[in-house]
Formats: sequence, C-alpha cells, structure tokens
Amino acid sequence: MAAHEKFNFGSLEELRGKIAALGVEIALTEDLSPLKNSVRVGHLTAPNAMAVLPMEGCDSQPDGSPSELVERRYMRFAGGGAGLLWWEACAVAEEGRANELQMMMTEKNVGQFSELLKKTNGEAARLNGQQHRPINILQLTHSGRYSRPHGHKAAPIVPQHDPILDPRVGLSPDAPVVTDAYLDDLIGSYVKSAKLAREAGFDGVDLKSCHRYLLSELLASHARKGKYGGSFENRTRFLREVIDAVRLEVGSDFIIACRFNVFDAHPYPYGFGVDKDDFWKFDPTEPMALVRMFREKGVGLLSNSAGNPYYIYPQVTRPFDQSSSGIPVPDEHPLESVARLFAFTRMIQQEVGEVPVVGNGYSWMRQFAPNAGAANIAAGSCRFMGLGRSSFAYPDAPRDIRERGAMEPAKCCISCSKCTQIMRDHGSTGCVIRDAKVYGPLFKQYREEAEAREKR
Repeated sequence: MAAHEKFNFGSLEELRGKIAALGVEIALTEDLSPLKNSVRVGHLTAPNAMAVLPMEGCDSQPDGSPSELVERRYMRFAGGGAGLLWWEACAVAEEGRANELQMMMTEKNVGQFSELLKKTNGEAARLNGQQHRPINILQLTHSGRYSRPHGHKAAPIVPQHDPILDPRVGLSPDAPVVTDAYLDDLIGSYVKSAKLAREAGFDGVDLKSCHRYLLSELLASHARKGKYGGSFENRTRFLREVIDAVRLEVGSDFIIACRFNVFDAHPYPYGFGVDKDDFWKFDPTEPMALVRMFREKGVGLLSNSAGNPYYIYPQVTRPFDQSSSGIPVPDEHPLESVARLFAFTRMIQQEVGEVPVVGNGYSWMRQFAPNAGAANIAAGSCRFMGLGRSSFAYPDAPRDIRERGAMEPAKCCISCSKCTQIMRDHGSTGCVIRDAKVYGPLFKQYREEAEAREKR
C-alpha cells in the first residue's frame, strides 16, 4: 500500500502517471460516448448509463413523507439528467429508522411520494428532452445496528453480537439479539413497502444489504443460532425469502434490485467476504455465491459496495481526501481504494452477464470520473457509472457530460466528508462546499450541537 494523498491532478496524463506508479488497475479514456448509451434494466430502458446512487438526506417529515429539502434534492437529481435515480433509504419499519427524519412510506403518505415522482419526472423531461425518463428505484431499508428512530439515543436491533461494534452503539454483551420470529414478520414489512412503492409509481425497489445495516449484518451472522445464522444458506435465507415474497406481490414487470456489500473489511466471524485469518484479504467465495443467487432469483439490477462508513475504515466505502472527526488517515492511497471497488464491480458484472451492475467509487476522481466510468463501461466492467457524494455536490454532472463532454472542476465534490459529518452529528445533510447557502449553516449548527452532547 502507498501513502494516503489528497487529490492533486490537473490533467488526465498526471492521473494516468499516478495510476501507473501505484500499479493499480484503473482504465481511463477520452471517449465518453459509452456514458450516453441507453441501458436495458428488466423491462425498461434507462436513457443513459449514468446513475445517482442512494444518498440519504435525513430530512424527511417526521411521518417519513417528503419535505421541501427532499423535493429540492430530487428535483435537482432528476433535472441533472442521470438515466437512473436510485432513491435513498426508505425505512420499512418505524423501529428500523436510522433517524427520526428518515424517509418512510405508508398508506397515509404514499400519495405525496406519487406527486413528487410526477414532479421529478417532469423536471427530467423539461431539462433533458421530452423523451428523457429516468428509471426510479426506491431503496428499502431496516437500519438494524444503526437504528435511532427517536432523538439522539441509539436503539440498535442486531442479529448477532459484535465485540468491536457493540460498544459504539451502547450495546451490552448480554443484550438480546433479534429473534427469528421478528425476522419472519419483517418479511411482510418489505412486501408492504414494495407494494406501496409500486403504487406510488416507482419502477422497482432495492433490498438494501450494505454498510452493516440489518440485511448486511445478517449476511455476516456466522455466530448466530437458528435458521437465519451460521451456514451460508441460513445467512442468505432472509434475503431469499424477501425476494420471493416481493416478486409474488408485485409481479414480473417491477424491478427488484440489491445494493450489497461484497467485502466488509471486518474480522471474521463478524464480517462478510473476508479471509478468516486476515480481514483485509477479500475472499470471493460467498459474495460470488450470493451474486449467482441474485441472478437465479431474477434480481434485475445490482450495485456493489464494501466496508462500513460508520466505523474507522470509511475509505473502503468512500475514498476521501479528508475524513470525518475521529477517523484515522488510511494507510493506503485513495486510488488503491478506488481500484478495489472497481475490481469488485468488474467481477460481479462478468458473473451476471446481461444483468446491469452500477459501479461506484468514482467521486474521489472529480472531473476525471467520467473518463474512468466510460472506460469501465466500454470494457464490460459495469453498465452504469454511479455517482454518490458527487451527486450532492454536482447534481447536473450527467447533463454536463452529455452536452459539454466534461465535468467542471469547480463544481465537483472534493471528498471532504462534511456531508458524512453532518449525518454523524445527527443532522440533515448535503454538500457543504458546493451547496453552501443551504448546508453551510446546517453543518455549523449540527457540529456545535454534537460537540455540546459530547461534553455533557
């Protein structure tokens, strides 16, 4: 591994030189036309190969319905011209909300989501042409270990104990773990949420299985007893049964997607996709078996992730220049982190064939992200370039790429992690740098409130 460095590249050639010096596998191309390709996703076609990845704002109404900030965010995403909008985490159960303003769809507010979808699709057509209609996928979640539905007090729901992570959420070693009966009932909550998503007008749902939330942690529950733990068959049982139950309810013309962790970078027996002796070594055996299961079950859209952004190695998920408060400087170069994420996507896309995989890890590369995304798509290493944090900062990047052939450096995400810091401080988040008028004051407010709580 090389020393960590901040982004400091003024040209594509400088970036190529650093990639060569590090010896990492990252391809770049000047031909950005692959990003303009339409992409078949199930029975639908995305107008281009650029995607907004799910970026949670923590700013819905208390009942889970869209607020003014939510509407503003998705109008910006839709108008920005991406072919795929992967909407943020939407809780399937009150007790599984990550914060008291997390999005949650119910029978009472489904109409508000429907109206917002009509507005965002209209904005997409207004700014990108009447034929431009993005695919809309809603991410369904249960926050599990990171549940905090009320106030500032954690209320974790875990499938197994983890001596590394338990103390961070105030969980004692003898606290009860979630029961099989609870998980049995929770399947129905996912089905209900998927049915509501279809009613609202979404094109599909994502069964979120990344970043140590409940479904992600179930995949790693080697130490759990009962039908949802231990063997690979048991640890994937909940996800398999949710896929089957949702498909039975919504039919074949509704996309089931999954954004999932390939590699937890967390010690066995608490991590998924890791070597039993060295958790920094990736073991592809179970992740690739999971990918094959997705394909066999008819999951029509995939997006890989890795790591735990709420622990001390967030670079595994989101390579950065500067991280959140209390996070150590990684002992690897951000391009090494990027290359690892690209390798996961490439491996998965090759395994699933025509099922589209959305790549991630691009934001740190700033204005050169499309050069990497186009190269990966051209090589068959993914079908979409996904932009996460970058979409907070630069929601109209897809339109600039399509119309101007480039991203503007002055509009790019600078991977400063301030958007993550607001979330860690229990606030509503967005880009503090490029959207400073809205989020600059919020960053300051929530930072001061968090520091006051720490002192108390």
